[in-house]
Amino acid sequence: MEEYRVLLVDDEEDIRVGIGRKMDWTALGFALVGEAENGLEALDLAEALEPDVVLTDIKMPFMDGLELCRILTERLPAAKFVVFSGFDEFEYAKRAIRMNVFEYILKPISAAELGGVLRRLKDRLDTERTERQNTEALRRRYEESLPVLRELFYAHLLEGRVPPDQAAERAARLELDVTGDAWAAALAHVDGAPDRELAALSVQQLLDENLALEGWSCRAFLYGDAAAVLAVSRDGGSVYALIQALDRVCALAESYLGLTLTMGVGAPCAGLGELAQSAAGARAALDYRGLVGAGRAIYIGDLEPGAGVRISFDENDERELAGAVRLGGEAEVREAVDRLTEKVRRSGLAASQCNLFFLELLTCLLRLARGAGLEVEEVFGTGFTGAVQATDFSSFTAMGAWCLERCLRIQALFRRQRTDSAGQTVERAKAYIREHYGESDLSVERLCDHLHLSPAYFSTLFKRETGMSFTAHVTVIRMEAAAEALRNSEDKTYLIARRCGYEDANYFSYVFKKHFGVTPTKYRAGAL
Repeated sequence: MEEYRVLLVDDEEDIRVGIGRKMDWTALGFALVGEAENGLEALDLAEALEPDVVLTDIKMPFMDGLELCRILTERLPAAKFVVFSGFDEFEYAKRAIRMNVFEYILKPISAAELGGVLRRLKDRLDTERTERQNTEALRRRYEESLPVLRELFYAHLLEGRVPPDQAAERAARLELDVTGDAWAAALAHVDGAPDRELAALSVQQLLDENLALEGWSCRAFLYGDAAAVLAVSRDGGSVYALIQALDRVCALAESYLGLTLTMGVGAPCAGLGELAQSAAGARAALDYRGLVGAGRAIYIGDLEPGAGVRISFDENDERELAGAVRLGGEAEVREAVDRLTEKVRRSGLAASQCNLFFLELLTCLLRLARGAGLEVEEVFGTGFTGAVQATDFSSFTAMGAWCLERCLRIQALFRRQRTDSAGQTVERAKAYIREHYGESDLSVERLCDHLHLSPAYFSTLFKRETGMSFTAHVTVIRMEAAAEALRNSEDKTYLIARRCGYEDANYFSYVFKKHFGVTPTKYRAGAL
């Protein structure tokens, strides 16, 4: 098993050396990966080393051990802390407990005592690691969640949020048998129920108990604030047998529950991944209840004979296309556009029958452009009015090529905008640092409040753009200012330290020597 990484923090060198040499780290299951002589230095090391365990003294200059634990608890939430101190004070122990410290040890520390603590700590870490990796435990949790996951899957099918080529695979993962000849969706609507949630539960139960019919396998589930049915036809089950069974459930709802239940039934579709088309038909059927009467099953095929042949630019299409444009490369955009073009081609519809699909796709592109603050003419050309239709293209291939060109243009503008924005953000950060480096409370959190960014995102962005962390950059700015003051003024070192953001002159000298290799006094002497 991989060794756990340990960071040792103590301002007394002989203690660090003693602990480092006396402990058989490998035998205990640990590796000592770093040492620091104060809390501030430990913060920088922890960012780079990401230790599993931090062994730290409490009483240290510049930052005490408990403050270090408090900060690292936020930055490294999985890390464990062992605190030691020569001060047998109950208040320290109470604070250590609040910091989720694993153990509090009083100095002097013996190898035997620390070894015992590390063995207990390893047991804890092993247990946590095993729990995370225990596939049987994960499997049990997964199985407990299956009913919820299945209902979520059904809902996503009705909303078109499952890619057609993934529908069967996802159903199999959820241990669902959805094999069949055709698939249909039915949606419930209850008029005048005082308690909609209770009514939905009652309708779901009624559907579960009364939809056993030959040729169909039906699953009722809660959907929004009502109920829905996913029906799978096997051995050529007739859609009219399904409608008749749903009609009977509507009558039972009136008799048993005193509810006026209307079921909208969509036209059967040829693939599980196309169930959203049937659901769209079911919703349209419910719209006719004022015309044909509520309290019964209404089949869209009776009212709109061509309702079985539908194509829509659904939520899943929009999510895939938007994701490719925003986050993918040119290949991903081409693949997304090709999928949409093929979807239209497979429908077998003429271009004149695909105008709604094209309009929805065009609306998606407009949302992408406007959401990023792009000018519409930048994307669609000068004089664009939005009056583009599927019938304007000679073929679906030509329509796909037009969409591809616009998507790639939006993507290129996105990238330029992101690059410019990242550069501007970092420059604003640098300017803020130059203006406030002399303030001892300057921190990444304070800067991010000013920039309205999350510290995690900003830290990644700043390091990517500058090659160094926020802390390292602030230190460079402060050291450059300190060096200039030492060269060009006769001010006392402690005054220069304060002007550069260091309240503790000793810590200033420590950082200065670490940065330049000499103390401030020797630096000034060499500059004269």
